[in-house]
Amino acid sequence: MTLEQRVENIIKILDDKKAEEIEVFNLENADYIASKVVIANSLNAKHTLALYDNLKNELKPKGESFLHSDISDEWVVADLGDILIHIMIPEYRQRYSLEKFLSELVKNSTIE
Repeated sequence: MTLEQRVENIIKILDDKKAEEIEVFNLENADYIASKVVIANSLNAKHTLALYDNLKNELKPKGESFLHSDISDEWVVADLGDILIHIMIPEYRQRYSLEKFLSELVKNSTIE
């Protein structure tokens, strides 16, 4: 399965389970720890954990390996090696503004 197909699987699972504002950042040409980063909003703390559980339950049988995960009620980060998944409540997403950071990485990688 290609990297793009894997990301599409992640997006579909998140979307099917009512995650909001799903964004994907292509960092293949950037100096970053992952090639792709998926960010999604959850509706609340329980939804954050439910989304993560759904990802694990649906992706592991397809051969995905969750190398490491950092889990709290407000934010989950799942490391699949070349893909990082961030699921967070909207307040955290706004507070930490990952999109701005990742967009800068993408922009800087296209300048060089």
